[in-house]
Amino acid sequence: MSSHQQPLISHLLELRTILLKCIAGVLLVFVGLVYWANDIYHFMAIPLMSVLPESASMIATDVAAPFFAPFKLTLVLSFFVAVPYVLFQIWSFVAPGLYKHEKRLVVPLLISSTLLFYLGIAFAYFVVFPVVFGFFTSVAPEGVTVATDISSYLDFILKLFFAFGLSFEIPVAVVLLCWAGVTTVEDLKAKRPYIIVGAFIIGMLLTPPDVISQTMLAVPMLLLFEGGLLAARFYSKKSEDEQEEQTHAE
Repeated sequence: MSSHQQPLISHLLELRTILLKCIAGVLLVFVGLVYWANDIYHFMAIPLMSVLPESASMIATDVAAPFFAPFKLTLVLSFFVAVPYVLFQIWSFVAPGLYKHEKRLVVPLLISSTLLFYLGIAFAYFVVFPVVFGFFTSVAPEGVTVATDISSYLDFILKLFFAFGLSFEIPVAVVLLCWAGVTTVEDLKAKRPYIIVGAFIIGMLLTPPDVISQTMLAVPMLLLFEGGLLAARFYSKKSEDEQEEQTHAE
């Protein structure tokens, strides 16, 4: 075995260990939450249940759905809860190969990306769900009873959770692109009209086919983009290079 293959295998083994730790962390959280799986599903169903007519309720069209739907939701929620631990494991894997000034950038980005992901999920649950479900139930034709299947509802809310959680990571993406020298704040400002159109296209692709949820995703994305431009001024490639030159000069 050559000297180049040995470090590669060592890194692969370390990566496997990190992945196993991440899986173990998610499973550990799942074991702690699975007992309350039905309560967790009921909590997630409140935005829809609160706007349904008094005579309507959610239904299960599949025999196994009453068991698998809460089980699936709890497993996904376990991953959400374990995100800080997963990011910490990823950080422990890449940190040895980073320079000192790179570590000063990565740590704030890891913390901010976790908080923004949770903020996106909270925004979807507390702001988007009541508006979207209230609109859907209010426009139901006369004589039509709204009775949503629990599996279909779960797929719907998980799609929105991931869409909003990932879209709230835009400031982190902007900072990384500017810091890596891929683009600059001035270039992004010049392309703002295209970014506005792109935000609504992404909102159309990531959300269900209704104007309300698309708009409620696109508008926060644009605001987060502007926030990313402000933060990128402090983490641009130029400022990092100047800081590194100053360090060498000292």
